Amino acid sequence: MLLVIALAHAQVLAAAPTDPGDHLVTGFHALFVDSRGYPMFAALFGYGVAQLLARHRRAGADEPEARARLRRRGRWLVGFGFMHALLLFHGDILGAYGLLVLLLLAATRSRERLLLAGAGGCLVLGALAFGVAARFIPDGADAELVTGPLLSAAYRVIGWIATTPLFAVMAAGPFLLGLWAARHGVLERPGRHLPWLRRTATIGIGVAALGGWPLVAVQAGWWGDAAAPQIAATALHTLTGYAGGFGYAALVAIVAARIGERRGPLVTALVACGQRSLSCYLAQSLAWQLLFEPYWAGLGGRLRPSVAAAVGFGVWALTVALAELSRRRGRQGPAEALLRRLLRDPERKE
Repeated sequence: MLLVIALAHAQVLAAAPTDPGDHLVTGFHALFVDSRGYPMFAALFGYGVAQLLARHRRAGADEPEARARLRRRGRWLVGFGFMHALLLFHGDILGAYGLLVLLLLAATRSRERLLLAGAGGCLVLGALAFGVAARFIPDGADAELVTGPLLSAAYRVIGWIATTPLFAVMAAGPFLLGLWAARHGVLERPGRHLPWLRRTATIGIGVAALGGWPLVAVQAGWWGDAAAPQIAATALHTLTGYAGGFGYAALVAIVAARIGERRGPLVTALVACGQRSLSCYLAQSLAWQLLFEPYWAGLGGRLRPSVAAAVGFGVWALTVALAELSRRRGRQGPAEALLRRLLRDPERKE
């Protein structure tokens, strides 16, 4: 999950492709990475919200108290997102996820048909919204124009205010489908759902790959610079990206079912990274800050796409190693520990 995000963020700040190898990397990125990772993350987040609500209920909290705790988590996620954008990286998704908790928590009580219908409508709306908005969102290379940390922070915060509602709209459909999947225990009991998971993985990833080709054509300049083809290709790319994200999530569940309790060192480290996903996500952003901002290493927009992909993989691997080291020392991730402390303090005062 975080590997896909690392590859996506690394490519945002890469230079334009100049040779066939770079075009191959850029094409692979469009088909299998860009707009494929965040739907998976959003669906898993929705699944996790449903699990947290059930956990609060099992712990003895009544319904209003359980929902109040989740709304408090949502507010803190918005705060984390703001600080993330202010201090580190322009592509924050935490604020959008916090908004989803605050706005869509009531959907946990919706009837199944209504939940699925709402998810479908949000998928279409999110794809259309991004198809139009992508024409006006500056790419990461524009960060080269920002030469000081204060101006860069202002640039990121303004972008965060503008894009957080958009990202929330784009993530709403996967979030609702995550709530639906949690009702059926898809991830807790993947062995019971293997046929469905296999179909979802195969069809979802295949649809994402096919739906990415029009955007590849646009990026290659085959359709010129007209707005209509670009908006249509981007909307289709985003819509089929939802299918790819669900396919990746299903693939993770299939692998988890096959591995079971047989965890080697690599799987143990990956699980540790997943348990500290917030800290690892923020650690990635620290790496982008140090590597790409013009007042640090200044590599923004200067790396070949293939090199940027290698850097993205390396950053992800480093976060996995740090998560495993934290596990061996019996520690939570620092961001998870801070969030838990912030969520506990109001309860103690009561």
